[in-house]
Amino acid sequence: MARDHARSDSMTPRTSASQWRAAWSLAPYVWQYKGRVIAAFALLLCGKMANVSVPLVLKEIVDRVGKVDSATLALPIFFIVLYGLLRFGNTAFNELRDALFARVLQRAMRGAIHDVFKHLHAQSLRFHLERRTGGLAVDIERGARSIRFLINFTLFNIGPTLLEILMVAGVLFVKYDPWFGAITLITLVVYVSFTIAITHWRLQYRRAMNESDARANARAVDSLLNYETVKYFNNEQYESDRLKADLRCAEDATVQSEITLAWLNVGQAFIIAVGVTAMMGLAAKGVADKRMTLGDLVLVNAYLIQLFIPLNFLGTIYREIRNALTDMEKLFGLLHQPPEIVDAAGAQELAVKHGEVRFERVGFAYDPRRPILQDVSFTIPAGRKLAVVGASGAGKSTLSRLLFRFFEVASGRILIDGQDIRVVTQASLRKQIGMVPQDTVLFNESLYHNIAYGRPNASREEVLEAARAARLDQFIASLPDGYDSVVGERGLKLSGGEKQRVAIARAILKNPPILVFDEATSSLDTATEQAIGQELARIAENRTTLVIAHRLSTVVDADEILVLEGGRIVERGNHAELLVAEGRYAAMWHLQLREKKDGSAE
Repeated sequence: MARDHARSDSMTPRTSASQWRAAWSLAPYVWQYKGRVIAAFALLLCGKMANVSVPLVLKEIVDRVGKVDSATLALPIFFIVLYGLLRFGNTAFNELRDALFARVLQRAMRGAIHDVFKHLHAQSLRFHLERRTGGLAVDIERGARSIRFLINFTLFNIGPTLLEILMVAGVLFVKYDPWFGAITLITLVVYVSFTIAITHWRLQYRRAMNESDARANARAVDSLLNYETVKYFNNEQYESDRLKADLRCAEDATVQSEITLAWLNVGQAFIIAVGVTAMMGLAAKGVADKRMTLGDLVLVNAYLIQLFIPLNFLGTIYREIRNALTDMEKLFGLLHQPPEIVDAAGAQELAVKHGEVRFERVGFAYDPRRPILQDVSFTIPAGRKLAVVGASGAGKSTLSRLLFRFFEVASGRILIDGQDIRVVTQASLRKQIGMVPQDTVLFNESLYHNIAYGRPNASREEVLEAARAARLDQFIASLPDGYDSVVGERGLKLSGGEKQRVAIARAILKNPPILVFDEATSSLDTATEQAIGQELARIAENRTTLVIAHRLSTVVDADEILVLEGGRIVERGNHAELLVAEGRYAAMWHLQLREKKDGSAE
């Protein structure tokens, strides 16, 4: 518990300003349908007026029934009919309001979630590398629920309930002893002040509960996504224990939240009980003193029921709204977090005529304390192939990330056909580059969907042609469901070679002038590597190609090979030239030949 309290206390300095900013962020999504909003509020006002009028009519019925005779029989009937119409009108106005506002609510919720999702895709790779997908999914799910709750109950419960209380207090002030209105307002002020103060104090436990719950969900999702790794190392119990610890923290925070909720409910009930007792005592005394009729007593009692039951509900709604604000704060925090990589003002479309790629004195570091690339310069002429080799951690894959502009260079620049990639739009840049990665991650959808992802607007015949060009058609034909076969999460139902062929088919379908192969065959067996290597060579023909490789046998046909070491180019030349130089590349070549020979001997 102490650990959980410490975490909660660290959150208390946060004010509610960011929460209300998040709530205000909903306004544009709602107000774009202002006609419906105004009409809904008009219906709401009509409903409240009908509701406040009901006890007034009920008083007339009670008073007139006591005096009824044959001459006045029509009068109670009139008020009885009016009473029924007002009751019906209150319900009808509210239902019409809800029906009218339903479209606004759904579109506002849909618009906000869509914008958050789109914004997340606009974030840099660094943003996603530093976050847990499971925790992010929980934040989005909770935020979506909170949007619906906040719009519904803020607009149609808290505001209208306060308006109704003020209307009732006005009626009591005008028609009866001013103390009736005074007690109503005093009870309201004390109740609302108590609720706000205690609810604000309770938020620290709600935040602690959310943090613990999100951490537990993120841990569970991460563990399930890495199911095979857990099994390989026999760590089921280890993962279970870690999750259990997170769930225990969530349990402690939840229990503390429930205890404080109980105290809040008791305090609210006491305030309402005092107000009700005072009002009824005052009304009873008025009847006894002949200053009020029996109908007046019924009216006061009706108002008490009409006011304090919604007021008690108001306390619950306020608590839930604060909870919703806490949940929505994270959702809109994501939306308001500026992307690290943005298009320059007035950025133009990248115009690729030839496809020459040039790195000029490029420097980069993920962390300023640890440089990755230092003064890297090279040119890939249009239609040529350049390979980059080196030990793990030398910075090879970073080159492709910078070319796609997933990160911004720290120094120097990258040009395509003489255009700095920082002054063109990201969409047009990535449209011109195709990627075949080392680890092809597929969507848990059909094979057809995963191939078509290279160009979603491609025709079916184009998709099938890309599959044939990647030598996938025979494999797909052997499957019971053919192109409709679902590949499983991250494509786990396919072998490494099959996934690589899907990646090749995607690249063929995209048909870009520039290709990047990022260790595209390093995880494959020799036979599969040779087969896929031939396909890679075929699709690279007449395209500017950057090959990042660990196995040197895959780059012997490159027009130029760069040897990267410690973030610097230490050698360059074609395969034959580098072997003659007997430098770092030659040493790596002979080492891999020896390893291959030893492997064959075994």
